Amino acid sequence: MLPTASTTKGRSGPQARPNSFFPHYLRRIVKWQQMDIEYTFWQMLNLCTSPKVVYQHTKYHKQTKNQWARDDPAFVVICSLLFSVSIIAYCAAYDHSAGHAVFVVISALFFHFLVIGAILATFCWHFTNNYLREEAPNSYVVEQRVEWLYAFDVHCNSFFPTFVLLYVLHYFLSPLLVAHGFIPLLLSNVLFMVAVSYYHYLNYLGYDVLPFLERTTLFLYPIGVALVLSPILILSGFNPSRYFMNVYFSQRQYSS
Repeated sequence: MLPTASTTKGRSGPQARPNSFFPHYLRRIVKWQQMDIEYTFWQMLNLCTSPKVVYQHTKYHKQTKNQWARDDPAFVVICSLLFSVSIIAYCAAYDHSAGHAVFVVISALFFHFLVIGAILATFCWHFTNNYLREEAPNSYVVEQRVEWLYAFDVHCNSFFPTFVLLYVLHYFLSPLLVAHGFIPLLLSNVLFMVAVSYYHYLNYLGYDVLPFLERTTLFLYPIGVALVLSPILILSGFNPSRYFMNVYFSQRQYSS
């Protein structure tokens, strides 16, 4: 009986950790004093300038915390706040209904950032664990898997520079980008192409840093699709800035 009890105890420890991690993670969302705000802004800056440095620190986190995912929700919280502020700025400039503005802010935050982010993270989590993991050379090697929360971290990391390009920079350039003419059409498509490409490049870096994954270059393939589609959209006269501004605010000057 003693060996059986010992084995059960040894197995229950690692399994219990993921179950207790999420409540702890969620509790920290409302506790600002437990968040590392300075480190979060450092990550955000380097994701735009030196993203490989951020993922180098991910390796250190694995060595010290024995998990790839962040245990600090500060990045998600701050990114959500910045995202909300940017949407409010768009509503203040282009929306004429307070009720519709509230709807846009809530739907953009919860659907575009959180829900779509969770869907993309779930897809990458499933894809990497089922198709990209290296086969263990022998039964004595501990099996490693991509954590779902790490997949969501990778999405958030990839989303932030995209947010800077398509929400912050786009906001200041929007009077030009929604205008008629070839130059606004060209600039809008180039901006969206760069943002989408950089998102997938950071996605690649996030999974390439995991030593138990192979063929992570598959995450770079969407960049090729973006490069091919961009000139096609330009030649067809499609302006993504005008399209999305019309979807959000339905103003005649963007649809005419």
